[in-house]
Amino acid sequence: MSAADNALSVVQEAPVQPAASVIKRRWWLGAALPLSLALGWELAVLFGLAEGRLLPTPSRILATLWSLSEGGELAVHIGATLSRVAAGFFIGALVALGIGAVAGYSRTIRAVIDPSIQGLRAIPSLAWVPLFILWLGIFEASKITLIAVGVFFPVYLGVSAAVLSVDRKIVEVGRIFRLSGRKLVTRILIPAILPNVVVALRTGLGLGWMFVVAAEIMGASQGLGYLLVDGQQLGKPEQILSAILVFALIGKLTDGLIVALSTPFLRWQDHYEAHH
Repeated sequence: MSAADNALSVVQEAPVQPAASVIKRRWWLGAALPLSLALGWELAVLFGLAEGRLLPTPSRILATLWSLSEGGELAVHIGATLSRVAAGFFIGALVALGIGAVAGYSRTIRAVIDPSIQGLRAIPSLAWVPLFILWLGIFEASKITLIAVGVFFPVYLGVSAAVLSVDRKIVEVGRIFRLSGRKLVTRILIPAILPNVVVALRTGLGLGWMFVVAAEIMGASQGLGYLLVDGQQLGKPEQILSAILVFALIGKLTDGLIVALSTPFLRWQDHYEAHH
């Protein structure tokens, strides 16, 4: 085994207590605040201290969710929204990873494309809606494209910044150990940028969930965004809050999925949280 392999194996095999195990043991801390607020509002309305007409109690929201799920309607709406977010996230993240890596690596390419991308990034999501409807119609293509646009910008920004922030000394150490080409990329550059790339993907996914609401306002007949609009038009605040609650739960689950999938590749990190 070469000196480079020995040095890299020492870094990769350093014993680190995974922060995920600590988080799992303390999951109830994160649930305490929303459950306390929900219980407090339920009791306030029950004892006549507040009116629950415009802000329904948790019991009414749960009853609405149960009613929607009984006939399978809720599952259809969740499936429609999930499929749009998944497609938009995959397309937007894939394009952003490639362009962001190239822009971060090449100063010339960055000088050509980065100003335009930064300008487009400032455009509000709803401003794209009429243009995409004009180009792609009101069907799935326009919705997925809008979500992909929302995902693209934070992922591009995170990846390009991660490549630019790679410590020059790390690269020089790799070259001292005669790593070049593919090995330098796979053993040095990718591990160095991976933590920031994961954060960029999580941010992009969060924007994808935000953009799907705008996408489903484009005339969708299914989806959680449709439930929001339908509840607003029919004056059903409990339906609106039910859709918001499902958005929050699914968004948290999908974010946790990215964290879980990336954890095996980040075990080498020896950061503060890993020891607490």
